[in-house]
Amino acid sequence: MRIHSDSFTALARIPGEYAFGIPGVNEPMALGANRNPHLAWDGVPDATRSFALICVDDDVPAVFDDANQPGRVIRADLPRRDFIHWVMVDIPSDLREIAAGSCSDGVVEAGKRNPPGPPGVRQGINDYGATHHGYDGPCPPWNDERLHHYHFRLYALDLPSLAVGTHFTAADALRAMHGHVLAMAELTGTYTLNPAL
Repeated sequence: MRIHSDSFTALARIPGEYAFGIPGVNEPMALGANRNPHLAWDGVPDATRSFALICVDDDVPAVFDDANQPGRVIRADLPRRDFIHWVMVDIPSDLREIAAGSCSDGVVEAGKRNPPGPPGVRQGINDYGATHHGYDGPCPPWNDERLHHYHFRLYALDLPSLAVGTHFTAADALRAMHGHVLAMAELTGTYTLNPAL
């Protein structure tokens, strides 16, 4: 199974159009358009009954004390953790493409509770907060010395629907799909708000 995007190429910079935060004019960061990128896939296993999609940044500082603080930096060698930007399940087995901006178009301050998306899908909580469902794009600390990587992972599943609650997380989805993954494809993009990078 393969996944690609018309919005960015593998290991290239994700355009600001698809970011939660962009470089500001007179400040380090401003709000971006926060549109979800285009994604498309092929080479799907014959037994696929649904897909799940998770986007994770695995370069997020484990401690945020120095994040976005003038006069401080987050060293590239400091410990890191995962940060979930998007989790979507019950994607129909006959779907092969998600259009740019079809699941997120703009920043919603309190978070999207019922984000748009393809018919039948369910979108879980991302790590921006308990009321943030669906896609919220890159917004790494502007003083981070590490380039951030955003992994869009698509899972082909042998289940038509995942047994997760109404307000589920990526961890919930991963537990529910354990033992039911037929194939996985990944597309990785990069992003930074640090002008030095």
